[in-house]
Amino acid sequence: MHFSHLDALTTDGAPILQKGPIALIFIEDAVEVESTLRHHVACGFLQVIAFMSKDLPLPASLSKKVHRVDYDTHQRHATVTAVNAVNDACPAKTWLYYCYNTEYLFYPFSETRRVGEMLSFHTEERRPAMLSYVIDLYTSDLGRNPNGVCLDDAMLDRAGYYALARTHPEDNCPKDRQLNFYGGLRWRFEEHVPEKRRKIDRISLFTTAPGLRLRSDHTFNIEEYNTYSCPWHHNLTAAIVSFRAAKALKSNPGSTYEIPGFTWYNSEPFEWRAQQLLDLGLIEPGQWF
Repeated sequence: MHFSHLDALTTDGAPILQKGPIALIFIEDAVEVESTLRHHVACGFLQVIAFMSKDLPLPASLSKKVHRVDYDTHQRHATVTAVNAVNDACPAKTWLYYCYNTEYLFYPFSETRRVGEMLSFHTEERRPAMLSYVIDLYTSDLGRNPNGVCLDDAMLDRAGYYALARTHPEDNCPKDRQLNFYGGLRWRFEEHVPEKRRKIDRISLFTTAPGLRLRSDHTFNIEEYNTYSCPWHHNLTAAIVSFRAAKALKSNPGSTYEIPGFTWYNSEPFEWRAQQLLDLGLIEPGQWF
């Protein structure tokens, strides 16, 4: 279906918002649109909705598998506005997911299990949301791929990730089961990245709830949604492998000429397998086997 604006999706599109999991993909430019959408269709989302400018075409091969919303993804608070509107339009406890083009969801055993299976297990563990890490991907050859993006030559950092306590702004005391995570290109080239955009944690999978609000820092106004696990044991985590930081660093005039290459001694080729992320400790299976 094609919706001419966000309100049309939340009203006329109500039937497709009745059951999840639903993927909301924000298309910021023309880079790897088809591969992003096709990857998430293959994950098993019941609905995949692409928010994209009127000027960008939706690949014809996906027109029957992906719903399109004409939307300015570059407007202020574009992601927050759309995600919160969809939250309000869905029945409570509907699983939603959001990401951007050139980003790809991986979760434990995603080679053989669909996203709905994972979220059913996560629901049984009484978890309303799932922590994901945005793992930066980048090309090893900026000469051939000057925008930093190449699926056939994707690299990632195998080390250099760390976490710091997330504190209450009033008294600077640590929040229960919440951490800020860092690493990847945002850490290695932090001088070119605003401080508020250096975190790599994102609550990309969550259940809808009355009054729930996504905030601009990828956290929610309900604090339990922002926790990495329940109090009694470790839970599942997922990863979004993403070329978005590489694209930004090479498109920004203030950084592009300062970065001759992204690779370093802790780079390794990305194999496009969840098992590699498990082996590197970048995602956690929890109690799911």
